[in-house]
Amino acid sequence: MDGKPKKVRIDKWLWWARFFKTRSLSTKIINNGTVRLNSRRIVKPSVEIEVNDVLTFISGKSIRVIKVLSLGERRVNSKEARKMYEIIEDTD
Repeated sequence: MDGKPKKVRIDKWLWWARFFKTRSLSTKIINNGTVRLNSRRIVKPSVEIEVNDVLTFISGKSIRVIKVLSLGERRVNSKEARKMYEIIEDTD
């Protein structure tokens, strides 16, 4: 085993990937029901995601659709965070 996690909590990942400034803000967005995982609405921040999952959520005034490329292990700088996902759609 390579020691990297196979799944990670969605609230942590959204924060690690720098979509939200704090983990509590990512948790709030998830609890509001505005996040979808592979087209299914989720309302629990404890839901786990894995590589190749597609996330849809509101960030600011944009609706973002992204594909998870890596799970990471901690919050990283913006350059490294950008390698964690692929933008499928980003609308205003």
